[in-house]
Amino acid sequence: MSNECKRCLLLAAGEVKSFEALKSCIDNLDDELKVSDEEYKRRLSLCTQCDNLISGMCLKCGCYAEYRAVFKSKSCPDVGREKWISVL
Repeated sequence: MSNECKRCLLLAAGEVKSFEALKSCIDNLDDELKVSDEEYKRRLSLCTQCDNLISGMCLKCGCYAEYRAVFKSKSCPDVGREKWISVL
């Protein structure tokens, strides 16, 4: 990562190429797997308030927050203090 930005998602952290690659993966996912745009934005908003987010990566699970947050089947990995839960 080029900029260790506490509580930043990839694009805000200056990781343009990583963000574009991740966005392409998300755009190609089946819509049935993804949460609504509103829920996605809500989840990411919660992630940006979390101390476990650095330069777009969640320190609890090692995932890019923008990727994990898009899945209906995923929950916040901060066990016992989950900020969002699966919608399945």
